[in-house]
Amino acid sequence: MNKVANKIRVLIVDDHAMVRQGLRTFLELQDTSALPIEVAGEAANGLEAVTLAKQTQPDIVLLDLVMPEMDGLQATPKIMEASPRSRVIILTSFGEEDKVLPAIRAGAQGYLLKDIPPTELVQAVREAYQGKVQLHPEIAKKLMSLAAGNEKPAMSRAANPEDGLTDREQEVLQLIADGMNNRDIAAKLVISEKTVKTHVSNILAKLNLDDRTQAAIYALRHGTTDKK
Repeated sequence: MNKVANKIRVLIVDDHAMVRQGLRTFLELQDTSALPIEVAGEAANGLEAVTLAKQTQPDIVLLDLVMPEMDGLQATPKIMEASPRSRVIILTSFGEEDKVLPAIRAGAQGYLLKDIPPTELVQAVREAYQGKVQLHPEIAKKLMSLAAGNEKPAMSRAANPEDGLTDREQEVLQLIADGMNNRDIAAKLVISEKTVKTHVSNILAKLNLDDRTQAAIYALRHGTTDKK
C-alpha cells in the first residue's frame, strides 16, 4: 500500500565533501509550499551509496559518476536493486556519450551536469520524484544525436515481448528514436499525420512515458546496436 509522502528524501553521493555539503545546505533550505526535501544521507563512493540506499530507501539519489572504489555507473544498478523505489539522477561534470548512454541504460532517471543552476536542480529533484526523466539540455541533444546517428538501436518484438506494442508502433518508436517528427514519420510510412499522432499517443500510454524524449530514451535502453 502506498502511503502519502510528506517529504522527498534524497541521498547525496559525491567523493568531494564540499560538494556534498553544498548540496545538502541548498536542498534543505528549500522551504516552500511544495513538498519539502530532506537529505537522507551522504556517501563518498558507490559502495557507501549502495549500503546507505539499502538502509535509508531514499526517493532520489544524486549520484556522481567518477568516484573511488565504485563509480556511479557500477553503483546505479546496485542502488536500484538495494532500493527499488529510488530514482537515480546522475550529477556529474562529464557529458561524453560513452558515459551518458551506459548511465541511461543502467536505469538512471536523469543525467545532469554540475553547471546546472541550484533552483533548476531542486526542480529536477521534484520532477524526478514524480517520475519524469531529467536531462541537461546538452545531454538530451547528445542522446537524440546518437539515436539518429550510425549506431541506431534496432528495435525488435523479440527483444521486448512485454511492451505490448504492435508491429507498427514498434516501427514508429524506432523512427522517433531516429529523430523524426510526425510529418517525417507520416511520409516515411505513407500514412496520415493524424494516424502517426495516434500511434505516438498509444506508445506513450502503453510504455507509461510522458513525451517523445522519454520514448527515444526507451528505444536506446531497450534496443540493441548489435547487428547479427
